[in-house]
Amino acid sequence: MSRIARALRDNCHGQGLIEALVAVAVLGAVAVVFLSGLSTTYTAVAIQDKRTSAESLARSEFEYVKDARYETLGFSYEIPATPDDPPPWDPDRTALEDHYQHYSVRVTGQPIDANGHFPLAAGLDQGIQEITVEVYLQGDLVLTTRTYKVHR
Repeated sequence: MSRIARALRDNCHGQGLIEALVAVAVLGAVAVVFLSGLSTTYTAVAIQDKRTSAESLARSEFEYVKDARYETLGFSYEIPATPDDPPPWDPDRTALEDHYQHYSVRVTGQPIDANGHFPLAAGLDQGIQEITVEVYLQGDLVLTTRTYKVHR
């Protein structure tokens, strides 16, 4: 055996330690990338859940307002409501369902001009209102949507 081959074979002290350190470094890098991906996914799911709940709540309020009687002077209410400011047609409705905890809504109905869609003064109702629903989560605006209600 040549002298070089013997020197390489006999000079292996510490080589196992270096291999182990490289393996741990590679494993650490993979773990960081994996945990970063999990964190991003969790954040995206939380944002989507907040938006989905807000859209569901807004749709519920639209249906609630459309099923109620037509208010010719327009209206505005908030839920959870103060006892002296519930919806004008339902004085007992002051809270949202339990699964909307920490959410609140502000609903306004404004008479508008049927041709130009600009707001009308009180008493000039032409039989169409713009309904606006604003959904809040812990005081922060999450969603604003609008639709129309026609007096039939």
